[in-house]
Amino acid sequence: MLRFEVSVEDLLRSRFALSPAMDLCLLLRSLTGQSRPLPRAWATRLLPALERLRRETELDAALALQTSRSGPNFVAPPPRGLNQTWADDLAMIRATPLEEARHEFATTATGPSARDPRVRAVLDSTDAVSRIAEAMDQAWHELLAMDWPQLRAICERDVVHRVGVIGEHGWATTIESLHPSIAWRAGGIEIGSFPPVGNVRLAGDGLLLIPSVFVANIAAHLENPWPRTLVYPARGTAALWGEQATVPRPDTLTALVGRARARLLVALDAPASTSHLARSLAMAPGAVGDHLAILRGAGLLVRARSGRSVLYRRTPLGEALVAGSG
Repeated sequence: MLRFEVSVEDLLRSRFALSPAMDLCLLLRSLTGQSRPLPRAWATRLLPALERLRRETELDAALALQTSRSGPNFVAPPPRGLNQTWADDLAMIRATPLEEARHEFATTATGPSARDPRVRAVLDSTDAVSRIAEAMDQAWHELLAMDWPQLRAICERDVVHRVGVIGEHGWATTIESLHPSIAWRAGGIEIGSFPPVGNVRLAGDGLLLIPSVFVANIAAHLENPWPRTLVYPARGTAALWGEQATVPRPDTLTALVGRARARLLVALDAPASTSHLARSLAMAPGAVGDHLAILRGAGLLVRARSGRSVLYRRTPLGEALVAGSG
């Protein structure tokens, strides 16, 4: 079991962030059989590109640094916040000092693939960092970039939901809602599904919370240069993994409000903006706005401003309509 000792100051300094680089690493682990298998449609689409990248780039050197439980920090640097982009991550990867990277090679590149002569030549080279960074960049653009706007929208909506839970119920309820294996006990966060680690003190630095569409359970960063971090499954990923239909009963809800509006109503299990909904459902923003206005006029939605965004959520009538269609 892993337990974080948490103070009031830690809670005040805790924050959310997104990590494109970390999700790319998790995707690569899934594609290479080191982590949760991808849905068949995703694997069928991405595996040919992965195999080509392994032949034509230095991606095998990056893959040699990944294991089912860990990977090098320099190809998945700590994100600064919710606006983190792949360009931000790539700049940090490229700026990694060679000696720092080589120290990580020595501790992480320990499997059979790291002894492959082609991989070893990259890891031992003086330009290893730039070669691996270039391979990761190509992997990003060919394996994840096309889907990232939709996946990012899911993670952003998750954060909006969690912040709402904090405001309404507090941090303890929010932390426990991240995953069934997490419990708040006696001023600490306990993760029962984690391998035996013991107690970890946050020492006033707070906890970094990162939603991910690829992680299946709870993952954690416990060592520098990362802050103490929990990576958890983002809400709304079940449909991506084929675990539930996008619209529970299209023959009832769709018949009543139409297919597009039914999708929007079901998608609003957490507050979301027009742009978030458009990205996550692959719909035109203008069309989403029109449908939201109709649903709001019918008393099924309300809207409220949150910072620079206008967020929509279901009214009790909208909740009852969606619940009744399931």
